[in-house]
Amino acid sequence: MHFFSKTILLGWIVLSGLHAASKPNVVLILADDLGYSDLGCYGGEIATPHLDALSKDGVRFTQFYNTARCWPTRASLLTGYYAQQIHRDALPSVRGGVAGKRQAWAPLLPMYLTKAGYRSYHSGKWHIDGKVLEGGFEKSFNIASPGNFFTTAGGYLNDMAVKPVQVGESHYITITTADHAIQCLKDHAKETSDRPFFQYIAFHAPHFPLHALPQDIAKYRDHYLDGWDKMRERRYQRQREMGLVSNALSALEKDVGPPARFPDFREKLGDGEVLFPLPWVELTAEQRRFQATKMAIHAAMVDRMDQEIGRIIAQLKAMNAYDNTLILFASDNGASAEVMVRDGGHDKNAAPGSAASYLCLGPGFSSACNTPFRRHKTWVHEGGISTPLIAHWPRGIAAKNELRHTPAHVIDIVPTILEIAGVEKPTEWQGEKVPRAPGKSLVPALRSDVTIVREGLWWMHEGHRAARCGDWKIVSLRGKDWELYDLKNDRAEQHNLAEKDSLTLRRLSEYWQQKCDEFTRMVR
Repeated sequence: MHFFSKTILLGWIVLSGLHAASKPNVVLILADDLGYSDLGCYGGEIATPHLDALSKDGVRFTQFYNTARCWPTRASLLTGYYAQQIHRDALPSVRGGVAGKRQAWAPLLPMYLTKAGYRSYHSGKWHIDGKVLEGGFEKSFNIASPGNFFTTAGGYLNDMAVKPVQVGESHYITITTADHAIQCLKDHAKETSDRPFFQYIAFHAPHFPLHALPQDIAKYRDHYLDGWDKMRERRYQRQREMGLVSNALSALEKDVGPPARFPDFREKLGDGEVLFPLPWVELTAEQRRFQATKMAIHAAMVDRMDQEIGRIIAQLKAMNAYDNTLILFASDNGASAEVMVRDGGHDKNAAPGSAASYLCLGPGFSSACNTPFRRHKTWVHEGGISTPLIAHWPRGIAAKNELRHTPAHVIDIVPTILEIAGVEKPTEWQGEKVPRAPGKSLVPALRSDVTIVREGLWWMHEGHRAARCGDWKIVSLRGKDWELYDLKNDRAEQHNLAEKDSLTLRRLSEYWQQKCDEFTRMVR
């Protein structure tokens, strides 16, 4: 059973490519652990017709970034600050992370939008500090049970605990998330149709455990038996044909496994599991079948998410809101190389993808999902921090099926939405001065393929560090020296120029340290 049975003129003048309109609605959709190349419109073979259609009638960003991990990205996405500035990720000398609490001067985006007449709704994953309604949302279904996609255990409806739907009662988190979002939209159309809305939809898919509906898994069951090597090559060729990438495909890092090791993985998961992306021909028949099945479930999860996005789009059209709704779609980090068993455990006799199973994608197919880049979730090489960004707004974006190559980041989402909503961010909040946020509005990039002017972009997570200034990027693994890459010619980070260009290396490393020191002063 399912759990849930404008006309205010903009205060800014829109130039070439954006049309003046009443205040737009905004639907912000976030996937979890989705690889850069998982969508059809980013080179993937998974069926994502609804997201592909949005990109065909809108724009795709080729160099959009996240923070490499779930909760830092969500904090940055809804505040416009780096997670380290608001206690949601650690600095070298300041603790911070999933339990960190934001300062009072860093409210969530809905608090600003409310003052402009918007009503805000949340559906799906939260993973942000504080209760949802305290963040400015009018309604919420916080599905806080990522350990099992077939139950609502641990969920909160409008911040009140819900009676869990038990496993086996035809419940699936991805569908329930869309059900709630659609109900919010229906209620909005019925009760407050004269006001614009902000709908934040945070799917758990395709985060582990790999749980999917049998009919969705069946579509992909034997699709990946030729392995991650072939999958990477095919996706890369499609990306080149689309103009998404122009550089070489990264080499498969055969010595890079999961970010954390669990020595009992073989006992829990069986002989089909592997911890490194070895050449496919070196795997046993059992391992190839096991790995291909896991990728099939991952694909099924992405496919189902797209199906549910299609239902949400249908609701927007039914309530005549589609044309004046800015839809943004991204992922919180790259695909995950993690391999673990937790929560309810794994029954080796259960059908893969069912509630009694607990599987993770692992480094082989994670590398393929992050094509053409290196590394995975938690790392700040391109594979860990690169995400699709699709922007679609019929009344506001004239471009159709165009690419945007400007480097951009989840910190840019808040200023972008505030600009199109005609909202000026206050300089004080609850009696405290509001520090300047690092994000930039992407409105100019919605008009045309321009480069957003900025000082640089900055990363740190679990000791991994990176900074990007223009086309240059420095990156280092935890405790290791800086590497230097020319992303214009080497986005796959294959040629470390640290020894050849010490001046650029020093300039970027000084920038990284400057921002680190600045953030440290802010939070102490």
